[in-house]
Parts: sequence; C-alpha cells; structure tokens
Amino acid sequence: MTYRISYDDRLSGAVPNRKESPARTEEFGTEKEALVRIRELLDEGDHDSVSVCDSSGNVLCGVRLQLKLGLYEE
Repeated sequence: MTYRISYDDRLSGAVPNRKESPARTEEFGTEKEALVRIRELLDEGDHDSVSVCDSSGNVLCGVRLQLKLGLYEE
C-alpha cells in the first residue's frame, strides 16, 4: 500500500505571480516512512498544514495522526 502526504509550501505561496501551486505531494511505500517525513515537516515549522492518505483514499488526520506521530507525549 502506498501513502501520499500533502503539505503547503508557504514560501512559494508568498512569491507574487508564481504559476506553480504552493501545495506539494510526496509518496511513500510504507506508513512509517510517511509518518517520519510528516514529523520532519512539522519539526521544520515551515508548513501550515500536512495530511496523509493511503492508496484507498483514507485520510489520517486529527487525533489519529497526532497519536501516530507521538504528539500526545509532549
């Protein structure tokens, strides 16, 4: 099963007359790889939103995502 993460890129959205979308996507072969990448993006602090969905289109978000990332420990 593949996992796709989507996240915004504030820097490209701040550039006037830029034709490309500020949204970015990346695909991973495992849930663990996707969660590691999401954690990296959140730790960078440069992204307003991050989401992940599996190949069936199920979105992992909110409390479920926080628990998977271990954010409940902080």
